[in-house]
Amino acid sequence: MEKLQESMYQLIVETSTNLPKDVRRAIQRAKERESAGTRSAMALDTITNNIKMADDNISPICQDTGMPTFKVKTPVGVNQLVIKEAIYKAIEQATADGKLRPNSVDSLFGNNSGNNLGAGTPVIKFEQWENDYIDARLILKGGGCENKNIQYSLPCELEGLGRAGRDLDGIRKCLMHAVYQAQGQGCSAGVIGVGIGGDRTSGYELAKEQLFRSLDDENSIPELRQLEEYVMENANKLGIGTMGFGGETTLLGCKIGVYHRLPASFFVSVAYNCWAYRRLGIKMNPETGEITEWLYQEGDDTLQHEAPQETETAQREIVLQAPITEEQIRELRVGDVVTINGMMYTGRDALHKHLMDNDCPVDLNGQIIYHCGPVVMKDGEKWTIKAAGPTTSIREEPYQGDIMKKFGLRAVIGKGGMGAKTLAALKEHGGVYLNAIGGAAQYYAECIKDVEGVDFMQFGIPEAMWHLRVEGFKAVVTMDSHGNSLHADVDKSSLEKLSQFKEPVFK
Repeated sequence: MEKLQESMYQLIVETSTNLPKDVRRAIQRAKERESAGTRSAMALDTITNNIKMADDNISPICQDTGMPTFKVKTPVGVNQLVIKEAIYKAIEQATADGKLRPNSVDSLFGNNSGNNLGAGTPVIKFEQWENDYIDARLILKGGGCENKNIQYSLPCELEGLGRAGRDLDGIRKCLMHAVYQAQGQGCSAGVIGVGIGGDRTSGYELAKEQLFRSLDDENSIPELRQLEEYVMENANKLGIGTMGFGGETTLLGCKIGVYHRLPASFFVSVAYNCWAYRRLGIKMNPETGEITEWLYQEGDDTLQHEAPQETETAQREIVLQAPITEEQIRELRVGDVVTINGMMYTGRDALHKHLMDNDCPVDLNGQIIYHCGPVVMKDGEKWTIKAAGPTTSIREEPYQGDIMKKFGLRAVIGKGGMGAKTLAALKEHGGVYLNAIGGAAQYYAECIKDVEGVDFMQFGIPEAMWHLRVEGFKAVVTMDSHGNSLHADVDKSSLEKLSQFKEPVFK
């Protein structure tokens, strides 16, 4: 098995940097449905550009390389312990090479292992089968979309849809609600894997299992095939759109599996995946470990990679140079496109918690905080950003407004929007929330011209405070200082549209 570790390393690198062809085709279809000049069209152009940059740079499509989950089928007699050890070594090497972000954090003490290894990570599922080759598949599912997973226990009451019973129509309501509740926080347009039945644990495992299916396949169970088609058609009528900006495409795929269940339990489990649907597989020779075939790369790559054309948009475009004054912020309105030059500072969960009770080593008055956990490499004494898209902002809702007022911050950049507490603080203090394009880690990394410093490295690379000098960093104003929130508006309108699907469909 001399080629085994090398093959696993190639699988990890390709999965992190090369989006499968079935996903590329789905994104192209989304682009063709979207109206030109809209915020969603702009987001899809950025996503397309980012996919090409990841190809060219052999760098992570998204900076959140997620929880590596391997599904490995082996012939009888193959030593699975050897395969597990090869995966561990390949994970460690890929992390050191900047193809994976160090994501393994001790749950009790908050320490980042630095190499993506630790108790329970990575996830490896083995299965024996009758074929004479090894089938190894990998999915990299990020934390933002992982947080939008949801499990329903039927019967239940669903906002906008009423009662969901223990039948096919009740399942239908759960799936429509699952797409609605994700909004833009899971980097829509997304894909849902669904597990019907099982217990609480096996239901979620079945849901994630569905994400290993091709977007182009057909369900072998006619009723589930019909349900998948229904959800695909109607979830895209909710108007949530790419990044939750509103638009024509909210869902790229829906895949459903079913298990038997206990009489007392009826679970519907949903695994939500972002547009950066990083899932690949390989076939390997069981004696040498050499790759004999790549999976999920069948068919044509129809995604059009031409440079985005300059088109007339309904949005104003404003250039901001930090530090920013309150007067400049008060002039901004929801829908404005902002281009940032100058400094910004990254900050995620650990930093926000720390700053609530401590001083900051940097003067943040008039500055910008970026919800981002980048992939960073060090060459000698110099740090280089390899991937730097936004993280989901709602996690910082308990802290954000207080920290903005305490330190004089004027702008927050992230994805998916924030809640009522932050919106009230933006209005009182004179601040703005800017939505960057989730998953566009290469696009934004190119905007970062220099790393001028770093603080709080004890929190680990993703949670440290990176001092970044940027040029041409684009984002959309989605919450302004006048009490307006695009996220609240889209949530309200999509809930109204969701209620149109209240009446029974499957009887």
